[in-house]
Amino acid sequence: MAGEKVKLLGYWASPFTLRVHWALKIKGIEYDYQEEDLPNKSSLLLQYNPVHKKIPILVHNGKPIAESLVILEYIEETWKHNPLLPEDPYERAKSRFWAKFVDDKCVPGIFGTFSKVGEEQQKTAKEARDNLKILEGELGRKRFFGDTKIGFMDVACAWIICWAQIVEEIVDIKLIDAEEMPSLVSWFQNVLEAAPILKECTPPKDKLLEHNKGFYKMLVASASP
Repeated sequence: MAGEKVKLLGYWASPFTLRVHWALKIKGIEYDYQEEDLPNKSSLLLQYNPVHKKIPILVHNGKPIAESLVILEYIEETWKHNPLLPEDPYERAKSRFWAKFVDDKCVPGIFGTFSKVGEEQQKTAKEARDNLKILEGELGRKRFFGDTKIGFMDVACAWIICWAQIVEEIVDIKLIDAEEMPSLVSWFQNVLEAAPILKECTPPKDKLLEHNKGFYKMLVASASP
């Protein structure tokens, strides 16, 4: 659409920003990107998301949309080309269900394993593994949740594999077993290999690892008496 202005406010190490980058790239939408300094949030961020004061925020012709899954739905409904959701209503509902399952069940487990200690950490890690096994069962032998092509679930959620592996390395707790979850292990790489344009905007794993090691040190230090 001629004359459109699309802007994304985000943070380079945020997986929720990444999923919006991916959706915009697959749709071929041109956009400006504004990197946020989260401890010193810009006046634009606070203006556009006064409720949660969080990234990402998509601004389309001056109108802000917050919350990453809501943003993905907006992108899908606004730009119909290169659809992410299938045509069949049942399959569309399934895609939405599993994306919410990841955000409600898998993400808290992975992030909780990173941020908690002791028995709480072990309990959270077990919950994360149990839910990831459920996700593995749904993915089955397919390369993508979109089956033969990258779809909504892949864009919304494939990043969790990379972040889970980073958490594993930092806290030394296994979350994704290669023998029990072979499809999940390869899912993230399958997406990047199938769509090199997504790899271009995905932070290198080693850079993410170093960043999160530093963040983990701060968490440990703040928890110490």
